[in-house]
Amino acid sequence: MKICSICKKISGTESDHLDCLEKRRIELEDGGLKEKLVEKLDLDKDPNNIGKEIKALLGHLNREKETKT
Repeated sequence: MKICSICKKISGTESDHLDCLEKRRIELEDGGLKEKLVEKLDLDKDPNNIGKEIKALLGHLNREKETKT
């Protein structure tokens, strides 16, 4: 038995829990995705200059939100 280094709970094996390892991997991938998204949209240069695809997506989401309320 060992203590999981991620969640700090007892692990029945001599390693970390598989679900804890998977959760950490997903969190690390999401962090990289967020950084790449900012680079692709060039939001660092001018946050008001977004592509027409993003504007269309935001418009669609706003219309959908208005119809639900």
